[in-house]
Amino acid sequence: MVAACAEQLSSVNTVLKDELAGQNQPSGLEEALEKSESIECEVQAVDDQLSAVNHALEIEADLRQRLEQQLVTVTHEKAAADHAAVHDPLTGLPNRALFDERLKQEIAQVKHQGVTLAVMFMDLDGFKKINDTHGHDIGDAVLKIVAERLKQTTREGDTVSRQGGDEFLYLMVGIGDNQDTILLAKNILNAIQEPCQLSVGELIIKLSIGISIYPKDGTTGPDLIKSADKAMYEAKQKKSGYAFVQ
Repeated sequence: MVAACAEQLSSVNTVLKDELAGQNQPSGLEEALEKSESIECEVQAVDDQLSAVNHALEIEADLRQRLEQQLVTVTHEKAAADHAAVHDPLTGLPNRALFDERLKQEIAQVKHQGVTLAVMFMDLDGFKKINDTHGHDIGDAVLKIVAERLKQTTREGDTVSRQGGDEFLYLMVGIGDNQDTILLAKNILNAIQEPCQLSVGELIIKLSIGISIYPKDGTTGPDLIKSADKAMYEAKQKKSGYAFVQ
């Protein structure tokens, strides 16, 4: 708009100059022309300044856009790094560090709520034979299937994690009595034992579960996990599927 005004002023001033050139005696028109030409110069100067400002703004806008893109990239990379730090890379389940932290938090809460919680230590039966017979790729595929089935049976508020190898941990919160825990354990066992369709054919996976109850079997996270681990070995020996701490 400023550039258009400067052009219009220039056109008007040209007409005025032509008229003055045809007059024998200068009049007030000459003074008006001088003022108009002065305004034309000022408007043109403003136009030049605005062009410079617009150019600088374009550079700044481009820089801001690139910085915002870099920020998005860094944010995504940080989120991915944070997720990777507390999740198992193979199954995507929470890892032991995240499980321990959640267990610690839940223990602190149940102390004041008058409810209890259970820790399940789960181990696949005969997993070494699967690896030895079919290879580690099939073994990894089995672990992924088990992890997905555990996710599907996880109640809201509970946490299931991969301890390492073929071992998994389950944190069950807000339980009323052992029957709640037994029902969940049976649901998990049934889900895991569904046939797995793999490239080597159909496999049946079985699981042994050891269960510890807070505060009867331990008042700290490590104690509860240790107790559940012990109960899991009893379930494996008896081939009972699950066992509570004796």
